[in-house]
Amino acid sequence: MVEPDASGTRRNRRSTSEDDVLLDRELADLPPDLRWREWMLRVEAVIFAAAEPVSREALARVVGRDCSIDLLIDDLQEELRDRPYEIVFVAGGWQHRSRSAYASAIRASQAPTRVGAPALSDFEAMVLMAIAYFQPITRGDLSKIFGKEVSRDTIASLRNANFLASGPRSPTPGAPYTYVTTKQFLSAFGMQTLRDLPDIEALEDAGLLSRKGMQEESVGAAEGEEE
Repeated sequence: MVEPDASGTRRNRRSTSEDDVLLDRELADLPPDLRWREWMLRVEAVIFAAAEPVSREALARVVGRDCSIDLLIDDLQEELRDRPYEIVFVAGGWQHRSRSAYASAIRASQAPTRVGAPALSDFEAMVLMAIAYFQPITRGDLSKIFGKEVSRDTIASLRNANFLASGPRSPTPGAPYTYVTTKQFLSAFGMQTLRDLPDIEALEDAGLLSRKGMQEESVGAAEGEEE
């Protein structure tokens, strides 16, 4: 059993090495303007084909060593200025997205689209919001915030949506797991980092968010789901 696995690993490594050789990153034979254009096309192709935001490191594998990824992206974004889609930076990488102005047209067409973020119940959305603001946080602490038990099923639903991951163990008795949000959470909600979350103190000062408010809303959401 070991030999086939080892052989397969060697074949994969050899294939990767061959790809490196076949792809001319530097394009030294091309004049500068054509070289830049080819790099732009490569980067756009990679972003378009990717199922998730593409990191700077990934894009650097298809362009020359002295190529500025940021300037390249700037030129691509300028080219797409009048198009119904754009390249945006979310969750630590770049991604193709339809512009929000065309969302109603896309829905009206009823054409199959790329898989979007899974639908969440009102209560699941509030639990996710609480985790985003107070992470790393345990299920027990979430239950205290909402004044009712946050079930394992709720956590499992958010994990299955790839919005949650396990964080460090809590220093409290029993060392329960904590939960943190993922890059998929950032991508689904169009954020680059958690710093893009609305300032929680400002929301509390404006009366738009509070732990007490979340408790009251969670009760209403639970009653609505039961009906």
